[in-house]
Amino acid sequence: MTTPVVSIAYHSGYGHTAVLAEAVRDGAADAGAQVHLIKVDEITEEQWATLDASDAIVFGSPTYMGTASGTFHVFAEASSKRWFGQDWKDKLAAGFTNSGSKSGDKLHTLQFFQILAAQHGMNWVNLGLHPGWNVSTGSEHDLNRLGVFAGAAAQTNNDEGPEAVHKADIATARHLGRRVAEAARVFTLGRAAA
Repeated sequence: MTTPVVSIAYHSGYGHTAVLAEAVRDGAADAGAQVHLIKVDEITEEQWATLDASDAIVFGSPTYMGTASGTFHVFAEASSKRWFGQDWKDKLAAGFTNSGSKSGDKLHTLQFFQILAAQHGMNWVNLGLHPGWNVSTGSEHDLNRLGVFAGAAAQTNNDEGPEAVHKADIATARHLGRRVAEAARVFTLGRAAA
């Protein structure tokens, strides 16, 4: 059995996005992946090598001013060294984000991640969930309560700390981690068989 390697490259300004990164990690580990959490603002050469050796990279950042944080953008630009060699080509990619508003232009952050992945020749893994909390019998406790398809999206009030990240958003991020790990297993088995 092939153990997929999933790395989570993320930035967290105030701790909210770190809660989601840990949930993605837990979901991927539950699905049998070897998982690495990498804070992009502290990334080392060894961690760049870990990303290069990963089967899947999950990008995470808070949404600030309608896009990923400036710190994440610095990491994205630094990844251009990998672009020249196509080092991440055919890896899987996914993403997650958090903002203070229900919408908060989180979709733009996820689209930024998708374009970054596409430039690297990576294959995007979407959330794979129907939207939650959009029928009279639904509730804020539904998975994918914000109805985002591209990745895991969370909303946390601006005046509350990381402990206030909504449990449904944490569960949604955990689902994303499982989905990425399961897809990575299929890809690695397919490569081994080819």
